[in-house]
Amino acid sequence: MKWRGRRGSRNVIDRRGVSAGKAGGLGGIGLVIVLVVGWYLGIDVTPFLGGGGVPVQTSESRELSPQEEAAGQFVSVVLADTEEVWSQIFPEQLGREYRPPQLVLFSGRVASGCGGASAATGPFYCPSDRRAYLDTQFFATLQNRLGAKGDFAAAYVVAHEIAHHVQNELGILGQVNKAKAAAGERRRNELSVQTELQADCLSGVWARYAEDRLGTVEPGDLDEALNAARSIGDDVLQRNAGRTPMPHTFTHGSAAQRQNWFARGYKRGSVEDCDTFSASQL
Repeated sequence: MKWRGRRGSRNVIDRRGVSAGKAGGLGGIGLVIVLVVGWYLGIDVTPFLGGGGVPVQTSESRELSPQEEAAGQFVSVVLADTEEVWSQIFPEQLGREYRPPQLVLFSGRVASGCGGASAATGPFYCPSDRRAYLDTQFFATLQNRLGAKGDFAAAYVVAHEIAHHVQNELGILGQVNKAKAAAGERRRNELSVQTELQADCLSGVWARYAEDRLGTVEPGDLDEALNAARSIGDDVLQRNAGRTPMPHTFTHGSAAQRQNWFARGYKRGSVEDCDTFSASQL
């Protein structure tokens, strides 16, 4: 991906140089789990949940490493690309104006409008404050632990969270959460999968526009994104954790589903073609 030396977004809030402490009370952490949080690792986050604290910012600070600085610049450029792309797509395809989100970079723990979260939660989007949250150390995990290498794999992660913002702008997340409140566990999981696969498809739409109109996509980038989508499929994560994949427990979709919906969005370049909720087969 061509990103070095390019314009970054003004909507990045960098909290990585500020330590996060704990305040009393569990607060809204449960909401992070209920809402679409887009976590990828398959890590058990109950140790954090059981800590009883919501992260708050303290006065302690530190200097960012060169690697952290570079990761922040990368995210800023990708976010700027999403702003440019969706600001074109919304009026062209949806007849409305796009309101870009803010993206918060954090390290370790963070407080959001959906409650507290830790790095183990993975990247997530909070509809309450219209912000995406990302610990840039996740990029190293994506590459070293999950085997999803390349800068476009990381760009896919950012684009996926911004796709959740697109869903929020269109009122989809509100409808999904309302349906979840009245559904059983199996149906809630199905709704989560449909939501995540739609975000994958919307990420593919972004990639198509970034290639056609911004010229930032290089040979091999799409393979990197598809490999990332495969690496974070529920079946792959469950298998890597030593468990037999159980489709009824999936919350993000299988590797094949995630790849297929990203590819669909890229090939068709249309928001309308990302309607996973009406699809006869995922």
